[in-house]
Amino acid sequence: MAYGVTHFFPGGTKEQYEATMMAAHGRMGVIPKGQIFHAAGPAPGGWRITGVHDSKENWDLFTEAFYPMLKDGIEGGFTTPPEELTWDVTHFYS
Repeated sequence: MAYGVTHFFPGGTKEQYEATMMAAHGRMGVIPKGQIFHAAGPAPGGWRITGVHDSKENWDLFTEAFYPMLKDGIEGGFTTPPEELTWDVTHFYS
């Protein structure tokens, strides 16, 4: 079953997002294996990212590598942990 994740970074900016993506993936426009949708942009009060992974297990594998990197700090990246919302995706259309 697909698995959805939304992150909101209070006070987050486009520049922080781009620095974080570069650190995680080496270039812009790359998403992790198993992620089937990714959208990001400014939201009132910060920056929002929504992704859909092919499974919760895939999301969990991604977080094992990404969360420690985020916690250790990424130069120019987000400076606070995100507010996170997750859900089982029962309907996905593209």
